[in-house]
Amino acid sequence: MERKEWLRKRGFGIGGSDAAAVIGRNPWMSNVDLWQIKTGRKKQEDISDKEVVKYGIAAEGYLISLFALDNPQYDVKHVDFDILRHNKHPFLLASLDGRLIERETGRKGVLEIKTTEIRRATDWDKWDNQVPDNYYCQVIHYLSVTGWDFAILKAQIKHYKDDVPTLTTRQYFFDAKRCAEDISFLRQKEIEFWQEYVEKDVCPPLILPQI
Repeated sequence: MERKEWLRKRGFGIGGSDAAAVIGRNPWMSNVDLWQIKTGRKKQEDISDKEVVKYGIAAEGYLISLFALDNPQYDVKHVDFDILRHNKHPFLLASLDGRLIERETGRKGVLEIKTTEIRRATDWDKWDNQVPDNYYCQVIHYLSVTGWDFAILKAQIKHYKDDVPTLTTRQYFFDAKRCAEDISFLRQKEIEFWQEYVEKDVCPPLILPQI
């Protein structure tokens, strides 16, 4: 599948990058913005020319290979333009960076790759034994769609000291059973958003971000 076709198909449902906006956890997009995009009232912003996006796309394959080298306990598979659908709710979509199988147990997992830059010391708080809310929503959305056992998010964080860039790599593990309550909550909100607002063409109440 060509990239343009892959992007087009992602528009006919809720993907991982949409999940946080549904519940007001996306710092760049509200649930109303998302509804306008999904109902054709607004075009999705094209960010493909942004340098951080280009870097992330170019780095992804290398970071997947590095993950495989560092974690031989997993069989790692990447599928270009991967799209999976929930077995009961086909409008819930998952485009995975990688598919994992734990060699010893056969358990299945999701691999998510992130590259980001930190310019302020306070931004480290979002990565201190956790990941930013929008990334967490993306991960549990993928667990919801696939029904798999776990997810791993590998993050390459670029930060600066005296304007000199430094790279830090962190890895976060999410067990589906421990996240079950959050997974169920997000899935129900996504189903409501799609069936009650997108399909019925009714604007949802705006969810204001928490302060």
